[in-house]
This record gives sequence, structure tokens and C-alpha cells, in this order.
Amino acid sequence: MKLYRAQEILQSEAKIEVELNGVSVWIDSVDPAQETAKVHEEQRPAEARVVSVEELQEVQ
Repeated sequence: MKLYRAQEILQSEAKIEVELNGVSVWIDSVDPAQETAKVHEEQRPAEARVVSVEELQEVQ
């Protein structure tokens, strides 16, 4: 995923499905300087981690 798209998804009021390695995740924040995103699995909000935005995939 491109950085600008991760930012758009984060700011969107609509639920846009995003996956990390085939697992559905929510984007909590985006760091443009590092091109990373803080994400968590839908069922595990307390287990957030930082990943490269390029690892994220939007589900069409």
C-alpha cells in the first residue's frame, strides 16, 4: 500500500478493509516520516504493532 492511501483510510469515516499477511487489521496511526503504520488485529486491539505501510493490503 502507498503511504497516501494508508493516510486516506485512517481519515475515512467508512470501514475500509485492510490486511497484513492475510489478517484483517485496523490502522491506528500513520508515520509519514518513517512510512510506517501502527496497526492492530480487529479482535486484539491491545496488541498493536508498527509495520511498513508497504506490507498493508487494501481488500477490494
